[in-house]
Amino acid sequence: MMFGIPGKQALTITDRAAQHIAKLMESSGKRGLRLGIKKGGCAGMEYTMEFVDEAGEHDEIVEKDGARVLVAPTAQMFLFGTEVDYATGLLESGFKFNNPNVVDACGCGESVNFGEAV
Repeated sequence: MMFGIPGKQALTITDRAAQHIAKLMESSGKRGLRLGIKKGGCAGMEYTMEFVDEAGEHDEIVEKDGARVLVAPTAQMFLFGTEVDYATGLLESGFKFNNPNVVDACGCGESVNFGEAV
């Protein structure tokens, strides 16, 4: 782990998110879901998500109930302490990131800002 605390995972995965990730991994035949951060969006940064066949050399791996989440090295400091959830609503369903490092977000929640750290 590059930016973490020894013995503490970079992020946590709720039961709902783990169930959904595991189901998507199985149906796609992929080995994990890689989370990252890229510049973009109205607040400055956006989360990236992609199913991959293998972990990168410096990815942090978080596993729960058959779900495997890989945190890209460039995103580890921004995602530390984040809870990954999956919410189902009347109008939309999807992954939600409860990230204590975010200082601002756009109205749709797709774009975030981490303040001075970036």
